[in-house]
Amino acid sequence: MDKSLKTLLDSMGVGRREFLAGATMVAGFALAAQPVGAQVVSTDGRGIVEGMTGFPSAGIQVPAYLARPEAGTNWPVVLVVQEIFGVHEHIRDICRRLAKRGYLALAPELYVRQGDPKTAPDIPTIVQTIVSRVPDAQVIADLDAAADWAATQGGDPERLAITGFCWGGRITWLYAAHNRRLKAAVAWYGRLTGPLSDITPRQPHDVAALLAAPVLGLYGGADPSIPLETIETMRDRLKAAGKEAEIVVYPEAPHGFNADYRPSYRKDAAEDGWRRLLDWLSRHGV
Repeated sequence: MDKSLKTLLDSMGVGRREFLAGATMVAGFALAAQPVGAQVVSTDGRGIVEGMTGFPSAGIQVPAYLARPEAGTNWPVVLVVQEIFGVHEHIRDICRRLAKRGYLALAPELYVRQGDPKTAPDIPTIVQTIVSRVPDAQVIADLDAAADWAATQGGDPERLAITGFCWGGRITWLYAAHNRRLKAAVAWYGRLTGPLSDITPRQPHDVAALLAAPVLGLYGGADPSIPLETIETMRDRLKAAGKEAEIVVYPEAPHGFNADYRPSYRKDAAEDGWRRLLDWLSRHGV
């Protein structure tokens, strides 16, 4: 791999193996492997309202997938932050799972200004032509707008949480240091350190002492893209800052262990992580 490209991947929280795998788009999935895994979790729409929508942010309409209970109102809100592949079927299914649990779940298309990863032929194209051009500041602003808009759709602004995967896991840490209204955050295998640049001026290690909400981190011990020493450093920084946070490492799990449409999926770790997510949100008032 070209050294400059590896630096770019590191700064954005994209694993080397995930990059090298290549991507294919089939049936709403952005795939790191072909065919779609037989273990794909598919959540139906019974009892919920779900579909594409949009909200205003910085002068444009940001597309987003929304899922919420069919009945009631004043639902707790969970912002769901995509992998590098965008808001594909796996991310939409995460939203439906949350809606079934009583949440208003909203997954914004956070690359909308730079391009649509679902139309890209492979991961190198996604990274080099889309993701590398997405500033953290733009993402944070769009998430703020998403949270505000969710409150106009029946969401409870006092019960706001965020969860994200891979690229979105890194963003989850950053957002937890930004939004003082956030009640809880769950970061799935998001990189904790990496090069700094104009579009990625800080990494999770840099904001450990600034967290405004409790964060649960879920990581794979067999993930070469996130060295265990970086996880231990994060734990040390969180402890030194007196922050409420917990990092769980599944020793045999690789990167992307919750991505049930890919070979990286590990059922036991994914199901345990999901239980922990629901408990973390409940424990912290979401």
